[in-house]
Amino acid sequence: MSYFTQNDTDLLEVAIESDVYNLVVYNDDINSFDFVIETLIEICEHTPLQAEQCTILIHYKGKCAVRTGSFDVMAKMRTEICNRGISAEVE
Repeated sequence: MSYFTQNDTDLLEVAIESDVYNLVVYNDDINSFDFVIETLIEICEHTPLQAEQCTILIHYKGKCAVRTGSFDVMAKMRTEICNRGISAEVE
């Protein structure tokens, strides 16, 4: 016997989804493609191809959500990226 109604289940799904945050990296005229790629590989655990694709999007679109996850994990990654002189935000 289930104690949850469909409405309870829907609310739980919304709560779970709201716990996902984006780590967004912004374009600048200072850091090289190679440095950004290296940073994404080391900090975000991207493959070289993922890092390269994100870096291209950052360059041409001005920003890219490079990772999603809990706020705490994204905030730690953001701090490490910013410590390397790259602009990033958790959204």
